[in-house]
Amino acid sequence: MAWTASGLAFARSFNLPAINTGVLRSRAPIIAGLACAYVAGSRLRWSIAPLFSNRSPFACFSVSNDASIKEAVVTDKAPAALGPYSQAIKANNTLFVSGVLGLIPETGKFVSDNVEEQTEQVLKNMGEILKASGASYSSVVKTTIMLADLKDFKKVNEIYAKYFPAPAPARSTYQVAALPLDARVEIECIAAL
Repeated sequence: MAWTASGLAFARSFNLPAINTGVLRSRAPIIAGLACAYVAGSRLRWSIAPLFSNRSPFACFSVSNDASIKEAVVTDKAPAALGPYSQAIKANNTLFVSGVLGLIPETGKFVSDNVEEQTEQVLKNMGEILKASGASYSSVVKTTIMLADLKDFKKVNEIYAKYFPAPAPARSTYQVAALPLDARVEIECIAAL
C-alpha cells in the first residue's frame, strides 16, 4: 500500500522516509496500529504500522507541556481558591477538582464547626464546580477525602453516599495533621468529561 498524497506530504514535512506499509501488513497482519510521532526531549520520534489493510496510515501527536491543553474552571457558586491554584483544571477530557472545603461561597466562612454540615457543604460546592465544567457527580471517577479526625469516617460516608451514584468512584481517605482554616473535612476529585 502506498502513501496517500496527504500522508506523503506529512512524511516529507518531517523528513521521514516513505514506508511501504504493504510489507508491514504482510509481516504483521495482527497489528492494528497507526502512525505516531511524539516529542521525546528535543528529538522527534516516530513509528508507523498499518491501521487496517485497506486504509492509509495517519499521524497522531502527543504534547505534554502545552499550556493550551489545560483550561481553568472558575465559578462564583463555589468558594474561591485560597491560594495560587484553580478551583479545577480541564485537561485532555479530564477534570481535576482541587480540594474543596465546607465554606459558604458568599461569605467565605464555614457553614458550621460540625463535620456533617461541612461535608454537606463541601459536596454542594464540588457539585457547582462540576456543573461549571460540564460534569456531574456521576462523572467523578476518583475522590480523595482528608479528615482532621478519622473517627468522623462513618459520618462523612453517610453524607458522601447520597451524592455519588453507583458505581461509586474510586476513593482514598486519610486523616491529616491539619487542613486549611482548621476545616474538619476536605475533598478533591477527578472526573471524566
